[in-house]
Amino acid sequence: MCKTIDHVLVPGTFDPITCGHIDVVRRARRICPKVTVAVAESLGKNGVGTTFSLDERVELARSALEAEGLADVEVRPFTGLLVDFAREVGAGAVVKGLRAMTDFEYELQQADLNYKLDPGLESIFVMSSPQYGYLSSSVVRQIASFGGDVSGLVPQNVASALKDRF
Repeated sequence: MCKTIDHVLVPGTFDPITCGHIDVVRRARRICPKVTVAVAESLGKNGVGTTFSLDERVELARSALEAEGLADVEVRPFTGLLVDFAREVGAGAVVKGLRAMTDFEYELQQADLNYKLDPGLESIFVMSSPQYGYLSSSVVRQIASFGGDVSGLVPQNVASALKDRF
């Protein structure tokens, strides 16, 4: 018997959430009635930690999604293993956006590990929309750190937060 998935997670560090992330969330919402954005604590991200605290990243994501008409998408922080969080919230799949082959290799490895830990948790990949294929949180942070204009790359609330931070 085939079990329908009615709840998916869109996980990430979201440091900060970008227009590319919002595109993935919007597309996940089109294919599933319930979407939860799972904001990872990621204490050791890139060996230096995150630019924004976990609470700040959750609030930036909530505000950005609400402004984009996605107020029905839940945003929750999590620590530990994604498979444990998925079980906790009752999600049956993880949705990830892919920009390039390097994303695919990394995400396939993560999907394989998640499958090993929980064979019932599906992985769904969506290709990046062409206008966001180059976009990453790290690129946004770098541009912002040099005083560059990040409007159009991130929601307005995030652009303001980055300006205040840098």
